[in-house]
Amino acid sequence: MKKEILGLITAAVIATASLASAASSAPLSTPVLKQTIGANGKPTLVFFQNPYGGPCRAQKQELDKLSEMRKGVFNIAPVNAMDQNDQKAFYDYGVRSLPSLVLVDKSGKINKVFPPGIQSIETISSALDRLK
Repeated sequence: MKKEILGLITAAVIATASLASAASSAPLSTPVLKQTIGANGKPTLVFFQNPYGGPCRAQKQELDKLSEMRKGVFNIAPVNAMDQNDQKAFYDYGVRSLPSLVLVDKSGKINKVFPPGIQSIETISSALDRLK
């Protein structure tokens, strides 16, 4: 009986956490995030990076190509692991691996948290298309 109740409580907590994170407002932990998220009525890709790391540079190249292909469709907000002023954002978003991307819709709600690692143009495009 105790195991069943504990199981129900655990399931309820997990479901509540999932719903809360799916509709949570994007933290505006840095000046760049405050300035970029929700700007121009466009979605924003928050890009957590170490600009000196190889995978992060590769992800930036993909983002640059996508930005060129889809001019004016979305914003990019870089968050730099090497910048002390950006450190709070890593904690606020729960980012522990780089590169990491978080898609925020035009109303400032977190829409998608991509798995850590390099995301392809196709994967990011698909997520952007689902916002419409």
